[in-house]
Amino acid sequence: MNKTIRHTAVFTLLLVLALLLRATWVQAYEAEALADNDKNRRKVIDQYAQPLGDIVVAGSAVTGSQRSSGGDLAYQRTYTDGELYAAVTGYSSQAYGSTQLEGIYGQVLDGTDPRLKNPLDTLTRAQQEPGDVLTTIDPAVQKAAFEALGDVKGAAVAVEPATGRILGLASTPSYDPSAIAGTTDGETWQKLLTDPDKPMVNRALRQPLAPGSTFKLVVAAAALEDGRYGTVDERTDSPMPYTLPLTTKPLRNDIPSAPCEDASIREALRWSCNNVFAKLAIDLGQDKVRAMAEKFGFNKEWDVPVRAYESVYPKGLDAPQTGLTGIGQFDVTATPLQMAMVSAAIANGGVLASPHMVSQVVDAEGTVLDSYDGKPGKRVVSERTAEQLRSAMVTVVEKGTGSNAQVAGAEVGGKTGTAQQGVDNTGKPYAWFTSYGTDRETGKQIAVAVVIEDAGGPRSEVSGNGLAAPVAQKIMAAALR
Repeated sequence: MNKTIRHTAVFTLLLVLALLLRATWVQAYEAEALADNDKNRRKVIDQYAQPLGDIVVAGSAVTGSQRSSGGDLAYQRTYTDGELYAAVTGYSSQAYGSTQLEGIYGQVLDGTDPRLKNPLDTLTRAQQEPGDVLTTIDPAVQKAAFEALGDVKGAAVAVEPATGRILGLASTPSYDPSAIAGTTDGETWQKLLTDPDKPMVNRALRQPLAPGSTFKLVVAAAALEDGRYGTVDERTDSPMPYTLPLTTKPLRNDIPSAPCEDASIREALRWSCNNVFAKLAIDLGQDKVRAMAEKFGFNKEWDVPVRAYESVYPKGLDAPQTGLTGIGQFDVTATPLQMAMVSAAIANGGVLASPHMVSQVVDAEGTVLDSYDGKPGKRVVSERTAEQLRSAMVTVVEKGTGSNAQVAGAEVGGKTGTAQQGVDNTGKPYAWFTSYGTDRETGKQIAVAVVIEDAGGPRSEVSGNGLAAPVAQKIMAAALR
């Protein structure tokens, strides 16, 4: 054979071998990475190639699928009562991806999760019937929360204290995920993104704000657990007026005529005495207050399984800053979920159950793939401390600043909060209420937290009892029905 032809043949063979090796490498080793690449159109086509599995509330699907009107995506996501459940489901959009439960369980819902396949399907890469996500949400509680919030900018969370099951999770203003589910919803998408009220922000989980006086429950728990006071009825060492160390201006109480001088923890919670809890925080020291806050869940990201933003108790504080944290100000922040957990742990005898809003993930035949119920709780405070705090919270509702939260036939305990915001408190305050309710006949319990970020009225009308407590009352009434 001619030498030149032989060299050309060998070179050509090497090229063919290189192509074969590359094709083998791509198919055997890079296939999964390429399939999962967000720029791979095939991924989206596969996702919407068949009706998606459903997110289920109390046995009924709150999601669905319909035939797409055109293009290469066969099905499009639909939602039943989309605005009502948007804070739970998130959205699944052909153009903008998926969030919250839709995103977390995307592979189960579109049938590509490996657990849905048998060995033969794994080899053939056949797509299986999708699975479903079963939530812990109680539709009556969810509806009560959403309707009670109404047109305000705010959020509410309702938790079953003994189990951590989230029964209600509402954020307002809301949006309809169906309106952005397709590929031609760009105008609606832009309106949602630029809306100053941020309807796509899940305020229940992802907007930590200053908790104001609701944080006083954490300081009270720290004082009792530290042995500083044996009961909530012992008088404290709390001068009035009280001036924070290194400052010259006395700390103001919201009710100037309230009997806050040396008030007991019960009376200080009842009248929301800033002087008592600011001094308590300073006497305890930032480390002890932070340690108690962290037991309740601060400085931690909770996965419920949607990841909730951290509620923060800060570090590196001086004495006046520590005093301000004692009344839920300075750099303390909390989500409604976090403040619901505080009340839930107190209601549950001092044990904090891990919060979650999904009970099971199942395949098309109902076989359980994941289960979230039944996880053991963690003790936060002693049973005696929890009992003392419950008693004081009942006084707040029955004789104090939380009177609008009373529910017929139930023991209700709570704590109001009005959190200042802005430079020199120039912004409109946030109205808070955290509470628990126990049915006196059945023993059924619920813990609730509500924040009203902006109700649209004048600053003078902002109060936890006036704005947030009535919302909590309606939620607890629905939960204890």
